[in-house]
Amino acid sequence: MSRMDRFDLNLLVVFDAVWRHRHLGLASTELELSQPALSHALKRLRRAIGDELFIKISTGMQPTARAVQLAPVVQSILEAVRDQVLTTPDFDPKSTHRTFTIAMTDIGEMALLPKLLGRLMSEAPSIDVCTVSMSPRELIAAFQNAEVDLAIGYFPDLSGSDILQQSLFKDSFVSIVRAGHPVVRGKLTRKQFQSLSHAVVKTEGRSQEVVDQFLKQYGIRRRKLVRSPHFLSIPMIIASTDLVVTVPVKLGELFGRIADLQILEPPVPIPSIDVKQYWHRSRHADPGNRWLRKTVMDLFRR
Repeated sequence: MSRMDRFDLNLLVVFDAVWRHRHLGLASTELELSQPALSHALKRLRRAIGDELFIKISTGMQPTARAVQLAPVVQSILEAVRDQVLTTPDFDPKSTHRTFTIAMTDIGEMALLPKLLGRLMSEAPSIDVCTVSMSPRELIAAFQNAEVDLAIGYFPDLSGSDILQQSLFKDSFVSIVRAGHPVVRGKLTRKQFQSLSHAVVKTEGRSQEVVDQFLKQYGIRRRKLVRSPHFLSIPMIIASTDLVVTVPVKLGELFGRIADLQILEPPVPIPSIDVKQYWHRSRHADPGNRWLRKTVMDLFRR
């Protein structure tokens, strides 16, 4: 066992009080200790340092040369503990320089990120954002390694005692065809839905699995003519073909602003997905992370 292992850091508080007051009575009053208890602590400190430190004189306690040498070191240590260990750090979004790493699916980036960036650029001009896309297993590891601050989206497999979550909103589904579709005009029937060819997007997000599982319960099979890992190409594909695609409402609304499309109710009511924000327990009390979570909540919770 090293000397550091045996040293009681509380003795530094005793040293500091005696140093400042140069009087055992005044020091014991400040520390709310009896004088015998303070004398015993000072005895332990002398033994640990190997020096008398303070000599009793008629007017109080006179520091030795070793005590004079130690005083600024002890005061620096205690100040660092008070300011950096015991004080909760402030987070001022107006002046803080920081990068937040947010895990999102491409749906989240398209439908949610622009609004979030607009708020951040207004309220936190020195904050940078880095988005990443990961599988649930990779994301859990990234949370544990403090590589990701927040995840926003539909992540049904993201769970664990250290993963905290908060619901933001429920997103239902719409089906989309081009505006001049030769078969579909204002309403999509179940027969049309089954006979038409579909575009399907397969990403790290799980929203399309909800659609597939529910349609299977209804005995509905889609002919998946196009399978793509990207949502970005879908509006142009749908606008220039007779395909149909089924996507979350927020994404459908965005597609409707990009291309000339018909946004329609699916022929069967597909269950909504629960969009949440997730964070690791180790970041729960971090002032910056708390501010970011509150900002996301203010923007998207319904």
